[in-house]
Amino acid sequence: MHVLYLMTASLWLGGCAQTFLPTEYLGLGEQYNVVIERDQLGVPHVIGERDVDVAFGFAYAQSEDNWAIIHDSIAFHRGTNATINGRDAATVDFLVKWLGIWDDLDAGYESQLTAATRAYVEAFADGLNYYAALHPEDTNPALFPIDGRDIVAGYMLRHLLFYGFEGALLELFDDQRKYPISRGPDASIADVEDPDNTPLGTAPSSGVTIAGLPVGSNAMAVSPHNSTDGATRLAINSHQPATGPVAWYEAHLQSGEGLNIMGGVFPGGATLGVGFTENIGWGATVNKPDLVDIYVLNIDPDDPMRYRLDGEWRTLESRVITINIKLAGIFPWTVTEEGLRSVHGPVLRTDHGTYAVRYAGMGEMRQVEQWLAMSKAQNLPEWRDALRMQAFASFNFVYADRDGNTMFVHNSLTPNRLAGYNWTNYLPGDDSALIWDQTMAFDDLPQVINPRSGYLHSANQSPFKVTADGDNPIAADYRQEDGFPTRMTNRAVRGLELFAELGTISEQEFFQIKHDKYYSVNSRAVKFLNRAIDLDLAAGPQRYRDAQQLIAEWDHNTNIDNRGAALGVCIIGAEWLTEQNGRPAPDIIDELKRCSDLLIAKTGRIDPLWGDINRHIRGDLNIAVGGAPDTLRAIYGLGMEDDGFLTNVAGDGLYYLLAWDTDGQQKVRGIHQFGAATLDSASPHYADQMQRYGDEVLRDPLFDAAARVGKIERRYRPGE
Repeated sequence: MHVLYLMTASLWLGGCAQTFLPTEYLGLGEQYNVVIERDQLGVPHVIGERDVDVAFGFAYAQSEDNWAIIHDSIAFHRGTNATINGRDAATVDFLVKWLGIWDDLDAGYESQLTAATRAYVEAFADGLNYYAALHPEDTNPALFPIDGRDIVAGYMLRHLLFYGFEGALLELFDDQRKYPISRGPDASIADVEDPDNTPLGTAPSSGVTIAGLPVGSNAMAVSPHNSTDGATRLAINSHQPATGPVAWYEAHLQSGEGLNIMGGVFPGGATLGVGFTENIGWGATVNKPDLVDIYVLNIDPDDPMRYRLDGEWRTLESRVITINIKLAGIFPWTVTEEGLRSVHGPVLRTDHGTYAVRYAGMGEMRQVEQWLAMSKAQNLPEWRDALRMQAFASFNFVYADRDGNTMFVHNSLTPNRLAGYNWTNYLPGDDSALIWDQTMAFDDLPQVINPRSGYLHSANQSPFKVTADGDNPIAADYRQEDGFPTRMTNRAVRGLELFAELGTISEQEFFQIKHDKYYSVNSRAVKFLNRAIDLDLAAGPQRYRDAQQLIAEWDHNTNIDNRGAALGVCIIGAEWLTEQNGRPAPDIIDELKRCSDLLIAKTGRIDPLWGDINRHIRGDLNIAVGGAPDTLRAIYGLGMEDDGFLTNVAGDGLYYLLAWDTDGQQKVRGIHQFGAATLDSASPHYADQMQRYGDEVLRDPLFDAAARVGKIERRYRPGE
């Protein structure tokens, strides 16, 4: 039976999987000239003669630390995950095939990607194949060999999820239509009414949630004229889950062809997403502009395969989507779904209508190419030229360099939409003028270069409030149809307040801003919390009046010795989650009572020390950590209801503080939330950075070769 399943799975998974023989791939190591230096914390410094050598070694080094994550993502990116993991994985398999990611790859891999990019991703795939061949006991042979298309497919899928594509799609599966149809500037009120009388919706939230918690990212820069010592400073601080496929892994890549960068990558990624070189550095934050449009198709009542466009009937493209599912742990089962497409994009039929989806980045596969171009840039003009490729659908970037330049850009593939329509609602599908095919040019996007204020602060907020008034992009220069976010986070409000108050910034003050643990009195969070102060609780239990008093006296700090943070953060978190999901704020009295009761049940008091509640846990280590959701020291915890701890699951992970002094000398300090050995609990590097992380003591990442002298644990070629 086991043999039968392997044979069936091999055929399902496609490619050359059924012919993967490890002996045929054991010679790959001789084709690439690369060494891996593991420093005293186990971080890999991958040094090769050519870029392709580095790609091969990078894949191998990642595999040593992240093999289970990388291995299991292959089927996910192919749309064949249900073959291995059963029916729960079938939804994503359908998404991959419905979007046509592999159709786009088959059509454009050779023509859209340069030969150099293809060589790079093929070398990276070779590194994974080589590791698989050397470790057959940890490898499902049905998944291998992989090729460059597998690597690119991962980028194509991930970039959609980062700007929230799936949220707009999932709404189509609601029991009724969520938004009305926008009828344009000349419509009467009657025309705008939804024909199905479904309730009006609100614009999709620009929040980001992981495991039910809101998260975000920080990136900050200070210009030489705004630092006390004339240095240029940059904080690279993207927030991600602490573990899993989108947790940061640290690495350093160096080739003889101009690649020399250190920073963070998600396991299985072939390029670094945030980081620094000798001359430049950048941080990224999620921005989530409105990049998805839903069209309601007018279907012919006599022929469900026809839709009206510009007064004529068109025929939907149709294909069969096959999804193979493993049942009861072993039995293969095949289901088929209808795959439809209109000129707008992929199409879904539902009980409340037939919808076409158009989204930024449709068919785009050049992400690796742009990351490499950014990594090789030596100065601001070259880095901006790399961004002009516009292969990324979203992300804010904050940049700084050795020459003293700083820059913010709200990067997005913003559609050039027809004016006069409410694009947060659904669109009529019968007018081709609404089917945009151009996006805003990079140089027209909201951005700031070398602001007079001397500081830039990006924390998932409006792109029109990233520095001092007078230096920001002007919101009036953009249209409502552009769909740029307008929300402000506590991190944004608090950070901008600190920069404005401090004036010129010292190295220590920059460090303190990054690790600040306060909620701003001007934040939405504190304004919600303050509603509790005026509640009439005279008739209720004493514990609620005690909680009310505690809130009134709380200084909004979340350091480990604080006794108001546990209650305050609990209440604030409930409001934050509703805001993220586009729902009204909860009743403040209900949240005060819920949080008070929870804390008493789990700790015996409403004012436990925050450090006794907020914990950083891995293996046998369980340490106190300061910070909280949406503070600049971002810590997002789960599990209070279960074991009385808020276990850190997301937020500050790998982060760096980077500077160039007046002589151009570079100084970098950073930390990882756990360590380089992502999955190996027996490794000394499984949690060897945890205590420093909790104590906020950063270390030298040993980017410079001279700094690594005497600090290398092991130097080897892949496979040795």
